[in-house]
Amino acid sequence: MTAVRRAVPALVAVLLLLGSAGQAGATGYRYWSFWERTGGQWTYATQGPSSARPDDGAVEGFRFAVSEDSADASRPRGTADFGTICAGTPAKSGTKRVAVVLDFGTPADAPSGETPPGRRTACARVSSDATSADALAAVAKPLRYDTNALLCAIAGYPVKGCGEQVSAGGAAKNEAEGATKGKGGSDGSDGGPSLGLPVGAAAVALLAAAAAWQARRRAAVRREAE
Repeated sequence: MTAVRRAVPALVAVLLLLGSAGQAGATGYRYWSFWERTGGQWTYATQGPSSARPDDGAVEGFRFAVSEDSADASRPRGTADFGTICAGTPAKSGTKRVAVVLDFGTPADAPSGETPPGRRTACARVSSDATSADALAAVAKPLRYDTNALLCAIAGYPVKGCGEQVSAGGAAKNEAEGATKGKGGSDGSDGGPSLGLPVGAAAVALLAAAAAWQARRRAAVRREAE
């Protein structure tokens, strides 16, 4: 039993490490993510809305949610395309049309005391050299930015806060409403290894070693008794 007693503190330490590792990965940020729709698929934008200059016929989306990073971000929901969104906005010389999809997220991701507005779309007619931020401002005022030019609110939502860190346990995503996650359809994670897997395996191995020692000890006792 001495070996088992020695194994217990080590096992406790391993389990504590496993618990802390899970907590360390359980934080995210509440913010508006920016997306581009091409070929019927949403992809996370590689430029910010103040830098991107969409072409006439572009479809761009903004989604408010709690995410750990761009790989974990929730896409805008809905399947509306440019032809549907801008059907009533004919082309005009010197301007371009940008279809904008606004997804204000779910109640689970909303800041305390706030209720997300319903999803909506709009067709922005802007100058030919306009940025995505210009197109957004044309259809979704008021916008709010922080001192670092981070987009904090669209159409006044949320009223306060800007990219704050939150506990994932306190803001679980409601994926049942049809939100899909991740860049390129992945389910979340930045592609790195999870600490939980090797640590959990170590705990199982430690328990197995203790059980094996007990079995050998009992067999030895029986042989001595015979």
